[in-house]
Amino acid sequence: MAPDEQVVLPLFPLRTVLVPGLVLPLHIFEPRYRTLVADLLARPEDQQRFGVVAIREGREVGPDGAKALYEVGTVAVVDRVDPHADGRFDLMAHGGPRFRLHSVESGRPYLQGTVSFLDETDGDRADELAAWVSQRFSDYRAAVLGAGDTGEQDEGPGLPAEPTLVSYLVGAAMVLDLTERQALLECPDTSARLRAELRLLRRETGLIAAVRSLPAPELARAPITLN
Repeated sequence: MAPDEQVVLPLFPLRTVLVPGLVLPLHIFEPRYRTLVADLLARPEDQQRFGVVAIREGREVGPDGAKALYEVGTVAVVDRVDPHADGRFDLMAHGGPRFRLHSVESGRPYLQGTVSFLDETDGDRADELAAWVSQRFSDYRAAVLGAGDTGEQDEGPGLPAEPTLVSYLVGAAMVLDLTERQALLECPDTSARLRAELRLLRRETGLIAAVRSLPAPELARAPITLN
């Protein structure tokens, strides 16, 4: 998939951001998305992919589910599909390359989009920035555990050294709202994403220290894994 190549992808709008490399489990029950999965299964395995793009407004299920989509999304590569007797599917996919959405078509029961794929470049000082982000994220995890007042030590696994992986894993693991996650996905290169995460980590760690509370402290203890 060349960066300047434009292709048509089936689209699955969601109220979440799919991070490249991470796992996406879906339970497919709505008729139009049953059709999407059936169409995917009719393709060769290496072509079983669709686009996940976050919804600016509206719902992820129903006729108004894609009223307004963000312009940057992520390819979901199908790993496994388990059909049910009543026509539902359990689907497991993982995040592939990012894409830019140019136009949306509605000729099928589900939306399709013309997309072009985005480069993954390091930018400047990526290794140095990744090391800083890893340290800040360790501080963030420790602060989250402290806010939860569990008495546990932060013994979670460390981050990998590769800057792009660090940038995506940290963005996925932090407690952020949709617009912030989307902004990280849209960063032009790894260094820009890492710089944005440094700012977010400083902010969030400072807030935790100030109020000593967080909606979901157990997230800090979740294992960090790629597909």
